[in-house]
Amino acid sequence: MELYQKIDKLGEGTYGIVYKAENINTHEEVALKAIRLESEEEGVPCTAIREISLLKELDHPNVVRLIEIIHDVDKLTLVFEFCDQDLKQHLDAHFGILDHNKIRFFLYQLLKGIEYCHKRRVLHRDLKPQNLLISKKDNTLKLADFGLARAFTVPVRNYSPEVVTLWYRAPEVLMGFKNYSTPIDMWSIGCIFAEMKRGKPLFTGKTPDQQLQGIFKALGTPTPEIYPKITELPGYRDDFYKHVGKDLTILVPGLEEEAYDLLRKLLHYDPTKRPIASEAMLHPYLATTREADLKKEAIKSK
Repeated sequence: MELYQKIDKLGEGTYGIVYKAENINTHEEVALKAIRLESEEEGVPCTAIREISLLKELDHPNVVRLIEIIHDVDKLTLVFEFCDQDLKQHLDAHFGILDHNKIRFFLYQLLKGIEYCHKRRVLHRDLKPQNLLISKKDNTLKLADFGLARAFTVPVRNYSPEVVTLWYRAPEVLMGFKNYSTPIDMWSIGCIFAEMKRGKPLFTGKTPDQQLQGIFKALGTPTPEIYPKITELPGYRDDFYKHVGKDLTILVPGLEEEAYDLLRKLLHYDPTKRPIASEAMLHPYLATTREADLKKEAIKSK
C-alpha cells in the first residue's frame, strides 16, 4: 500500500470503500477498492473472491483491468485502472442528452465487452449505468463491478433469482426463473440502451412485483403465444392484468427506426428470442460504429 497515495474517496459499496489514488512511482491514476474483513472466522467475502477470480481471467479493453491485489490483516485492496466517471454520472453531466453517435459508440462497446465475457462463460448479472465506467479522454466504456458475476456451465445450473439491480432485471428472473443464462445480461443492455436516449431509467419499480407490473404496463402483458414457457415460471399467474402496452417509439422517443428494431429484440419477453451479444453487434443500427472499430483494430494490428 506504500506504493499508492490516496487522492479522493469515490464512493462506498456494500462491502468496501473506493478511493482514487496515484502510484507514487509511475504517477498512474488508479482506483483502490478496499474490502473490510470483518473477522478471521468469516474471511474474505464471497463476492470479493468471485470478483477477483473472474477479473484475473478477463483481459479486454472494455472490461476494467485489475492491476493487483493487496492483502492486509483486516482488509483486502483491489487495485484497478482508473476511469473518470460511470455512465450514470456521464448522463447526468450531459443532462440526460446524448447524441446518436455517442449512444451507438457506448452501446457497441458495452456489447463488445459483454460478448467477451459471455464467450468466456461469465455472466455479469448486474449491468447498470453505475457499473459501466467511462474514460473522459476517449469515451472508452468498461464493464466494472463483477461482485455478482459468476461463471456459468452447460447445462446451466439453478442460480439465485436475487441478481441484477431491480430496474435492469429481466422479467423471467422477476418471475423466479433460476436456469437463466446470457439473455439476462442482454435484457439489462436493452434497458441501458433506452436509458441513454431517455436520460432516465425505463422501468423503476420499488419491489420485484412492482417492477414486473411496470414492465407489463409499458410493453404489454406477455402471453404464452409471445413467450411459450412463461406458464412454467414460478411467478406466472393466469390472472395477470392484461396490459396492452405502448410502442417503444412512445416509450423512448427520438431513436432511428433501426435502433427501435434492435431495442425490441433486446427487450423481447422470450429470453431465447433475444440476440446474443455477437448478433447484436452485427445489427444494421451499429454498422458504421462496427466498421470504424474494425478499421481501428486493423491499424493496431499492423
